[in-house]
Amino acid sequence: MFTRAHLQKTFNIQILMKRSSVFCLLFSGLSLLSPYSSGTFALYSLICRHAKVSLLPNRQVADEALSTYKLENAPEKKNSSRVKMYLEKHKCLHTALLILVLLGTCMVIGDGVLTPAISVFSAVSGLELSMSNNHHQYAVVPITCFILVCLFALQHYGTHRVGFLFAPVVLAWLLCISALGLYNIIHWNPHVYQALSPYYMFKFLKKTKKGGWMSLGGILLCITGSEAMFADLGHFSYAAIQIAFTFLVYPALILAYMGQAAYLSQHHDNTNHIGFYISVPEKLRIPVLIIAILASVVGSQAIISGTFSIINQSQSLGCFPRVKVVHTSDKIHGQIYIPEINWMLMILCVAVTIGFRDTKHMGNASGLAVMTVMLVTTCLTSLVIILCWHKPPVVALSFLLFFGSVELLYFSASLTKFTEGAWLPILLALILMSIMFIWHYATIKKYEFDLHNKVSLEWLLALGSSLGIARVPGIGLVFTDLTSGIPANFSRFVTNLPAFHRVLVFVCVKSVPVPYVPPAERYLVGRVGPPAHRSYRCIVRYGYRDVHQDVDSFETELAARLADFINYDWHRAHGTYSFPEDNASLSNESSTECRLAVIGTVSFSSIPAYEVEESVQPASVSAGFPTVDSVTDVIEMEPVGVVERRVRFATDDESVTLSSADMDLQMQGELEDLSSAQQAGTAFILGHSHVQAKQGSSVLKRLALNFGYNFLRRNCRGADVALKVPPVSLLEVGMVYIV
Repeated sequence: MFTRAHLQKTFNIQILMKRSSVFCLLFSGLSLLSPYSSGTFALYSLICRHAKVSLLPNRQVADEALSTYKLENAPEKKNSSRVKMYLEKHKCLHTALLILVLLGTCMVIGDGVLTPAISVFSAVSGLELSMSNNHHQYAVVPITCFILVCLFALQHYGTHRVGFLFAPVVLAWLLCISALGLYNIIHWNPHVYQALSPYYMFKFLKKTKKGGWMSLGGILLCITGSEAMFADLGHFSYAAIQIAFTFLVYPALILAYMGQAAYLSQHHDNTNHIGFYISVPEKLRIPVLIIAILASVVGSQAIISGTFSIINQSQSLGCFPRVKVVHTSDKIHGQIYIPEINWMLMILCVAVTIGFRDTKHMGNASGLAVMTVMLVTTCLTSLVIILCWHKPPVVALSFLLFFGSVELLYFSASLTKFTEGAWLPILLALILMSIMFIWHYATIKKYEFDLHNKVSLEWLLALGSSLGIARVPGIGLVFTDLTSGIPANFSRFVTNLPAFHRVLVFVCVKSVPVPYVPPAERYLVGRVGPPAHRSYRCIVRYGYRDVHQDVDSFETELAARLADFINYDWHRAHGTYSFPEDNASLSNESSTECRLAVIGTVSFSSIPAYEVEESVQPASVSAGFPTVDSVTDVIEMEPVGVVERRVRFATDDESVTLSSADMDLQMQGELEDLSSAQQAGTAFILGHSHVQAKQGSSVLKRLALNFGYNFLRRNCRGADVALKVPPVSLLEVGMVYIV
């Protein structure tokens, strides 16, 4: 039986295992579950669905009618309402919340740089026991760099081609370290299990004080892999994660750590090599080295895919410059590849490997990044408890203090390693946060500029042959960020080219704070002006994890949805079918846009599932916005007034088919015009923007907009490339935004 002193020494030796590559490999192996693929943004989106804290003011009441919106109907507590009102009232808190989310996101991306480097390097470092020091020094780094370059070079093929090997490799690795740990326990120290007692941990911290606290930064990798099992429930069910962690991962971790502690308790005088491979029997080192390298590659692949996923989501929410996203699999959702990010990650990974050449410094950097993500997640979860689950603030505060205090202890300890590698994730996070915040800030300012400079509907209806404006054949798709009103870029287009298409569609492709939008609820369609004008508005809604359509399928789908809307609007207007609570129109319909209807993807043999009417109480219209021309325009300025929502469901027990002879001639003419316009071709009208700060703006704002944003805009992909618009069909309108 061990004495307390012996067990204390064993615990001290466990602290020394911070350089053990097993921690790094376990962490990267567990990263297979993509723990950070959407954690911070998923929580932020959930908060935005329950409170008006989003800085991008394009939220519509109709978005709440989505079946995936999932607003809980639990009654709010009085205190919870106060917290929500306080959070919504102060704009500075909205900015602080976004900065917190961006911090967590940037740390995840930084971990995407560190994990492949530390995983592969620690696995390859096992060669040091079978090579001389001179040869090992010049062999490990080149081999690691070669594996990393090959890993990133194969990313464009997608993980689905080799994904079937991931689970066997990770399973083999976990069973391998379990067997080695069990062997070392039996062979070297069967009583090492007593070191699991928390008594010795508290005694160690009490005795070592500051030294023990600083040592916590060196053992972070012992826990980062464990928490990864519960970080992303989007890919796996609760039961799958709980069973895998309880019966496989946790026992494998405990046996591996105890086995190393048992070995080191009998070989603590050997200070030349303190690592994982020293405890592996000599005859098994080569097979274990091979499995370790394979496990490190699998783990690295997982974190790289997670980095692609979170950047794609950041781009969808307007927080990252536009980059090319390639979907590598038609069957497996979420398998994406981003070329620009892939090569940047490769360069940074190789630079980290060559620059550090030490798992200790890499581990310190990775530990700080992971602990920061954990702290951010805990803070966001506390807000979710209050705003989304409607629990009393004391419950959220207890959660924050219990978990946050432990995480803050480790986070503060990891900061002491700043000069020993922890500076790297901080530097990467600052650079990435600057890029993301500048892009998001400029996006908001552009939206506000468009909102305050849009033209009235009367101006559009007045355009005609009397003013020398011609209507040419074809469909004109005017892309805008506005959800109502006529954008300024269209007025600029008509001013320079006095003609527009026979069928005009104002298209707004927007992202809503939900992961997915069902295809049947994706299109929100309405008229702009009277039917004879042949102008429509179409709001296309995507979730932040949805796959955007290519231009061919989008063009065809949009035309089909317009045809369905024409049928639907004709039935409604002529009273063919009765709709509950069907007030025929909004007040001011003669001078404003008609209501928008959700048009599904089914053939129009039946009435669409439901329509959404958005109206505002007349008393809520503010005179403070001179460019607001109609009641529906006020919807975009959410704080102005109280919004009333009515969702009307229409049922049909029998499919109704109308022959051409029974159709109204006006409806037939509208459908024929749409068909002939589609055959004539489609033109995509996009704005080509240049942002410039106002005179008298601060130096920081001028630097951010005039130089920072415009540099990013010139060097990222344009909107036409992101939307996959063919150059032959593209019409760009130059716009200068003075914000």
